[in-house]
Amino acid sequence: MRFDLITIFPDFFEGPLGHGIIRRARESGLIETHVHDLREWTHDRHRTVDDRPFGGGEGMVLKPEPLFEAVEALLGADAGRAHFDSAQGRQGPAPTTAIVLLSASGKLFRQDTARRLAAFDRIVLLCGRYEGVDERVAEHLSTDELSIGDFVLSGGELPAALVLDAVTRLLPGALGNEDSSMNESFSAEVSSPPLQQQGSSGQIPTTPAPEGAGYTLLDCPHYTRPAEFRGRAVPEILLSGNHEEIRLWRRKMALAKTLRNRPELLAGAALSEEDAGLLADLR
Repeated sequence: MRFDLITIFPDFFEGPLGHGIIRRARESGLIETHVHDLREWTHDRHRTVDDRPFGGGEGMVLKPEPLFEAVEALLGADAGRAHFDSAQGRQGPAPTTAIVLLSASGKLFRQDTARRLAAFDRIVLLCGRYEGVDERVAEHLSTDELSIGDFVLSGGELPAALVLDAVTRLLPGALGNEDSSMNESFSAEVSSPPLQQQGSSGQIPTTPAPEGAGYTLLDCPHYTRPAEFRGRAVPEILLSGNHEEIRLWRRKMALAKTLRNRPELLAGAALSEEDAGLLADLR
């Protein structure tokens, strides 16, 4: 997979790209990363990439011309314009390429988004700055407009690094143990026939679940040596050697952590019969 990062601060990525899984993926040839200075696609002596917003208001806005020209230079002369000229019947970017604008106004980036992006051959990451980016970039150039959370950052560089990391670790060969990405928070959506809902009697009746319904859980707690630390012991069940009891305990603790930290992930979820029983015990 190839990642192209378009930014006005190319030196920002020297750190994120030089460590851990990302560094190993680059060195092994699993991914290519190319960082591009947006100012290379400006045409004035001041290398201007921003301007004042029409209609007034605070801050500056990234201009559309450098971003369109950057994408067109990387993907071919028609790649960027094709999205812009779709009204004239022209084709959009190749289906193997995603053009992602990082923006506080974008859709929330989730693990299922990372899984979808991991299927592409190439991802172009557009790093916003200042007050925002000309809306024509979001509407007519990018294929995705993504936000990493309900907060505002100074720019899209850090979100772009996070997206790159989340996608790369899903690629076959990126992790030392391929099961690592299958057994962690948000690792996979669990689906089940019954839909569990809390009844007024305290019981959890089952009704047919909508097709495709599913849910994700946070990871269970993990412990390592020493077995006792400052008077706090590892749960005995993890030392029992009983694999089925350990599996059930981990599942129950994953449900407990999800209920405590991210209850919205379980709201209206189509729980399996086993999970419904474990959740009822917790409640």
